[in-house]
Amino acid sequence: MKKKILQDIINHQNSKKKLFTPGPASLLKENLSSMQPCFGRGDQIYERLENKVLNKLKSFSGHKNIARLQGSSSLALEILVNNFFYGKILIISTGYYSDRLNLLCNQQKKNFGNIKKISILSWKNIKNIQGKFDWIFACPTETSVGLKLPIKELFKLKKKLKSKLALDATASIGLESDHNLADVIAYSSCKGLFGLTGASFIAFNPNPFNEVNSFYLNIKSHLEKKMTGPYHTIASLADVLPIHDDIKYSVKVNKLKFIERLKPYVNSMANEPLLCTHIKQKVTSTDKKVILYKTRGKVEGSVVCHLGEVHLKRKAKGEILNTLKFTK
Repeated sequence: MKKKILQDIINHQNSKKKLFTPGPASLLKENLSSMQPCFGRGDQIYERLENKVLNKLKSFSGHKNIARLQGSSSLALEILVNNFFYGKILIISTGYYSDRLNLLCNQQKKNFGNIKKISILSWKNIKNIQGKFDWIFACPTETSVGLKLPIKELFKLKKKLKSKLALDATASIGLESDHNLADVIAYSSCKGLFGLTGASFIAFNPNPFNEVNSFYLNIKSHLEKKMTGPYHTIASLADVLPIHDDIKYSVKVNKLKFIERLKPYVNSMANEPLLCTHIKQKVTSTDKKVILYKTRGKVEGSVVCHLGEVHLKRKAKGEILNTLKFTK
């Protein structure tokens, strides 16, 4: 009876909106079913839950270590840059979010001085990039323009340049493959992980290289859990991650139906992320429940995201797309 009441609440809340945004996704019953009172010290029930979630996340990305933070992926990326980066940095330019990576690197260069030089080169010239760099930094899924940069291509560049590879995996984790090829990644709890907002993570293999003179920006403070953690956001993932494939199925269906309908207006299929699609047409809707994605990038046309039916899991059929209109 209690499960039915919870599902009825979820259905009612999801009926109020039709999301075409990059995350968080539509609300899942599983986001709430594992919710509980939590505390970070001495709460053994929560500690078991958190360890289970973090171990699952490590298996998702293929990394040995993970830090959990209370905050957005931008926080995780800033901590990544300050704790891991040194020397010469190559940023692969893909759009608005790679520009943010450049901002974070320039701030580290100014504030801490571990970064000595920053170069920015377009993803379109990735096969021709030459030089010597200590780190490569990239967004494998750039939502601002609906672009996927395959991680295997970035790994080839890493091997060629004999560098280390760091990824802003915010829009790719849980949806795209090969994150294990990066040395360190940062991402958030929503989007392709299907959790609630409020937590972010840094997954890594090599230990941090820098001593950071800051309490909050030093990754050790978070690894040693010296402040309040994202307890309830982690709880929102506990029942989601075991059925992640069933939820991801709905995203695949939504993407497939969208491509089938608008293939003539879609760019290169080789660079299509699962999360979203950039089309050359203008997307509108007369349905007041529809929430369209207003990209921060400068693009012709529209970027449409595919997380609006995740609550339907394997029952999803892409019917939400019928609420959209497309014009040149």
